[in-house]
Amino acid sequence: MNKDFFRLTTAQFAKLHNVNKRTLHYYDKIGLFSPNNKGENNYRYYDASQSIDFEYIRMFKELNMSIEEIKNYIENPNTKDFIKIVDKKSSEIDEQIIKLKRTQNLLQNKKKQLLLSREKENMSIEIIECEQEELLIAPFAFKDEDLQRLFSYMKEMWGIEQCRAGVGSYISLEKVQNKNFEEYDGLFTQSLNKNKSKDTITKSSGKYLCGYIKDAWDNLPKMYEKMLKYARKHQLQLIGYAYEKGLNDFAICNENEYVTQILIKIKDNA
Repeated sequence: MNKDFFRLTTAQFAKLHNVNKRTLHYYDKIGLFSPNNKGENNYRYYDASQSIDFEYIRMFKELNMSIEEIKNYIENPNTKDFIKIVDKKSSEIDEQIIKLKRTQNLLQNKKKQLLLSREKENMSIEIIECEQEELLIAPFAFKDEDLQRLFSYMKEMWGIEQCRAGVGSYISLEKVQNKNFEEYDGLFTQSLNKNKSKDTITKSSGKYLCGYIKDAWDNLPKMYEKMLKYARKHQLQLIGYAYEKGLNDFAICNENEYVTQILIKIKDNA
C-alpha cells in the first residue's frame, strides 16, 4: 500500500475529524498536537494513526479539562493519572446528569403550567386532587416598593436552581376570610431536595379548591371572595393556607395576561 495513504494534510485531517483547520494550527503552535511526518517537500503531514490520539484530546476538552491539564497528561501518559481522570470526570458526569434531569423535569412542568393557563377561563373554579409536596418557605418581608429586591432575596435564600423551579406566595385562610391581604405569610417554592429542613413545610395531599384568575393581582380579593362563596354553597370546609402561584409568568409580555392559580385545602370529612 502507498505510504502516502497514511499521510494527511492539515485540511484532510481537519475534514476527517470535522474540525476547523485553525484548531489544528493552534494545537500545533502550543505543542499540544502536531503532525508526525515531514515530506520531501518539507510539508508536514499527520499520520492516520494520530486520529485516535486526537479524539482523546477532543474528549478531554469535552470533559472541560484545561489545555494545560491535557498537555500535562499527553506529555506523560500513564495508568495512574488516567484512572484519576476517569474517576474525577465520571463523578462530574453523574452530577451533570442529575442536574440535566432536574432541568428537564422543570421544563416539562413549565410546559404543563403554560398549557393549563391557556385552557382555563378567567375567574373559573374547580376541585382538583393534589399530591403531597415539600415546600421551601421564606418570610415575605417586602413592601410594594421593595419588590425589585425580591429576586436577590430569593436567590440568596434558596439558590438559583430553586428560583427557576418557580416561586409562589401563601397566606392564611384566616387573613383571606378577613380580607386582610396587606401582609402575606411567606414565599414558597417546591423543594428540589428530598431532605427536610426547618424552612420546609408539607403541603398535604388531597382535594383542593382551585381558582384561576387571568388579570393583574389587583383582582385577587374578588377571586377569593368568589372561592369562599363557592365553598359555602357546596358545604366545603377549607383549611390551612391559600397558595398562589403564577402559571405563565415566563411566557408573557403583558401583566394583564398573567394567570394565577390559587389552591386551598378542603378538609377531608371521611
